[in-house]
Amino acid sequence: MESTVVRVTTGNTEVVQDITQECARFAAEQGGDGLLHVFVPHATAGVAILELGAGSDDDLLAALADLLPADDRWRHAHGSRGHGRSHVMPALVPPYATLPVLGGRLQLGTWQSVALVDLNVDNPDRQVRLSFLAG
Repeated sequence: MESTVVRVTTGNTEVVQDITQECARFAAEQGGDGLLHVFVPHATAGVAILELGAGSDDDLLAALADLLPADDRWRHAHGSRGHGRSHVMPALVPPYATLPVLGGRLQLGTWQSVALVDLNVDNPDRQVRLSFLAG
């Protein structure tokens, strides 16, 4: 299995950040058929496969805000207001995704992208582990 870590800076706002190109580049370097596993080793981030740039990214953030409000209800209460919701989010947006790769190319649908979802405004420095299991 081949593996690498990509560093991503998300800034100090909630974000759905496109990491498709990094995933595609790593898959292309492997050059064959297999599975690309995308994993974020953080308790407050997730990986989503969705259409980006047409409003779905903002819709996802809005839905997460409705489901997980940034208020004082959270028992996990260090950091910025509502930080505990960031620790619940990976139960809804898991910290991983596995994608098929054929001939070194991700097999995403026409409008699908790979995104890092990060509600944690207290930690702008993220890692994404990409692992390729050849088939």
